[in-house]
Amino acid sequence: MSIRIIDVREVTKPIASPIRNAYIDFSKMTTSLVAVVTDAFRDGRRVVGYGFNSNGRYGQGGLIRERFAPRLLEARPDTLLDDAGTNLDPDRVWAAMMSNEKPGGHGERSVAVGTLDMAVWDAVAKIAGKPLFRLLAERHGLVADPKVFVYAAGGYYYPGKDLAALRAEMRSYLDRGYTVVKMKIGGASLDEDRRRIEAVLDEIGGQGRLAVDANGRFDLETAIAYAKMLRDYPLFWYEEAGDPLDYQLQAALADFYPGPMATGENLFSHQDARNLIRHGGMRPDRDWLQFDCALSYGLCEYQRTLEVLKTHGWSPRRCIPHGGHQMSLNIAAGLGLGGNESYPDLFQPYGGFPDGVRVQDSHITMPDLSGIGFEGKTDLYAEMKALAA
Repeated sequence: MSIRIIDVREVTKPIASPIRNAYIDFSKMTTSLVAVVTDAFRDGRRVVGYGFNSNGRYGQGGLIRERFAPRLLEARPDTLLDDAGTNLDPDRVWAAMMSNEKPGGHGERSVAVGTLDMAVWDAVAKIAGKPLFRLLAERHGLVADPKVFVYAAGGYYYPGKDLAALRAEMRSYLDRGYTVVKMKIGGASLDEDRRRIEAVLDEIGGQGRLAVDANGRFDLETAIAYAKMLRDYPLFWYEEAGDPLDYQLQAALADFYPGPMATGENLFSHQDARNLIRHGGMRPDRDWLQFDCALSYGLCEYQRTLEVLKTHGWSPRRCIPHGGHQMSLNIAAGLGLGGNESYPDLFQPYGGFPDGVRVQDSHITMPDLSGIGFEGKTDLYAEMKALAA
């Protein structure tokens, strides 16, 4: 029996918060929630695939409703199927969405496509009756590892937030099972950020590691000044010092910061990833890559990105995606990434894990839920089910 996409729905949802990083505040942040409705049934229920875009980029309702969803609904159903005709083919669906699109100009388009791509993969795995991470491992001839490293991202600037509040936040992550935590820098003076870093390091002691994230705020001179300050501390990484497309800045930092660096969350294609590897001075023995499929055309494109990394001698174990969502958790477990970001307290209900999943020694174990596993997260599935009703 062939499978058809019979509807695509989108709603723009708020994920607003008074927090800020070095570059933006999140007071008006939104996300697009989508449902790709199929005519397939499994276990007596219609198969609906769900997706949403990561935090930090706004909802993409206009692009989804006006450009990309219509292409899926107007495509001949047989052109979206796999060779057996029994499931959707994500790559063919992706090609249909990207028909009549010029190369380059990745920007917001990549976010809209990545959101729909997530929903398509969710539907494909549900039709196959498997967790997405196991389906991915099978397709790539790998052994799925349901145990995934996660770190706790937080440490944002917040009105009235003093050092005591910052310390308490980071302590709470350790109490919840994390051994790696992350905080923001670059939204205050270097001296104030130094005090914030030292306060956190004093709080976590030998129980955890600290990563810092500048969110692309610095010019080269400031990035180097911070590098000279940060190298005095045993940090897990120094993240996104300068503009994500300033590969020369990133490359220059290696002369001043011998410790691990991380970047890539704001690069949205395999071509951008290739340019980072060619020109950004990233070091495959210690640095980390943070490409987020939900912002960068989805898993179809992420697989192309992994191929680019492979040809340049990079292991997928050096990838720890941005975003803190279950899609990247499945990719990490299925394709052997180094782990995934996590937001224990922010951007809910879209971040986090299925109900009952706990963090132990900064790792979680993926449950065997069909698809991406959204149905296992009660608060998130309530939003999704309402859209698909």
